[in-house]
Amino acid sequence: MREHLAGGYDLVIFDLDGVVFLIDKPIPGAADAVERLRAGSTSIAYATNNASRRAVEVAALLTGMGVSAEPAEVLTSAGASAALLADRLPAGAKVLVVGAEALRAEVRDAGLEPVASAEEEPVAVLQGYGPEVGWRILAEAALAVRAGAVWYATNTDRTLPSPRGPLPGNGSLVAVLRTALDRDPDVVVGKPQPGLFTTAATVAGARRPLSVGDRLDTDIQGAVGAGMDSLLVLTGVSGPADLLAAPEDRRPTYVAADLSGLFREAGDARVPAPGDTAGGWRVTRDGDRVTLDGSGDPVDALRLLCGVTWDGVAPSAIEPLSPEAGEVLAAWGVRTPG
Repeated sequence: MREHLAGGYDLVIFDLDGVVFLIDKPIPGAADAVERLRAGSTSIAYATNNASRRAVEVAALLTGMGVSAEPAEVLTSAGASAALLADRLPAGAKVLVVGAEALRAEVRDAGLEPVASAEEEPVAVLQGYGPEVGWRILAEAALAVRAGAVWYATNTDRTLPSPRGPLPGNGSLVAVLRTALDRDPDVVVGKPQPGLFTTAATVAGARRPLSVGDRLDTDIQGAVGAGMDSLLVLTGVSGPADLLAAPEDRRPTYVAADLSGLFREAGDARVPAPGDTAGGWRVTRDGDRVTLDGSGDPVDALRLLCGVTWDGVAPSAIEPLSPEAGEVLAAWGVRTPG
């Protein structure tokens, strides 16, 4: 029997929201996947763009859900942003913080002074997700940036996954300031920047890490930029239609319905699938015309179709030949000929 996917790696770096949990509820199978990796002596890391919790809080949240985690295994965009500012600013420098208390605490622990008003003349603005962020603090941030403060964003994820559907993320709040200031942040720290990935690998001493995420534009793009293999799971933000249309810098090495894909044979999760058949599916291409026939695991069909759409065929050119193919494409929101 061939080795399962995770067996080829010495570190698995998990995104959190949409991969391990949704808001405050674990995704089924997440705890089992982590424990199975630990039993096989694979190192674990958690890397999140969500700046509303500190590493110790994230580890406690995961443990409370039954997913084992140590604070040292957790890397957050909040901690990385505060560390970067501390490297670039003098000790005690004032930083206007837009975000949760966790972000203010990270700034404070980095030897800087968090403030909440432009009148205190901050030299930097650090913006991260916080559920209580509102107009007043955004207005202070706009004033501070206009007065010359450097503008850092922990991340620019437009949405956060939730059981009710995508919710506004820090990127949506960054867009408010972007509109008001008519410019982009000076620095974006979190994914898709490679820092969280490379730091996780360095801390673990890993030579062959695998990154697991649910977003093509942060988790997967960041892994590609860091030169790491990646697994996209379909439990969060990015769905099949997004994957079919993914540009080259957002294409994962593997795709799976959920974290159980870590324990499939690697060839059965690789994307695109080699050849024109996978499971019970067959893809046939004639120029720009593509047909999908058969039935089976929808992820196998998805892996096959990536082979043609990534080669330039529009997803809307895919024609279903079997009722099951039509149902799968409709479920993905892919428009078909006719």
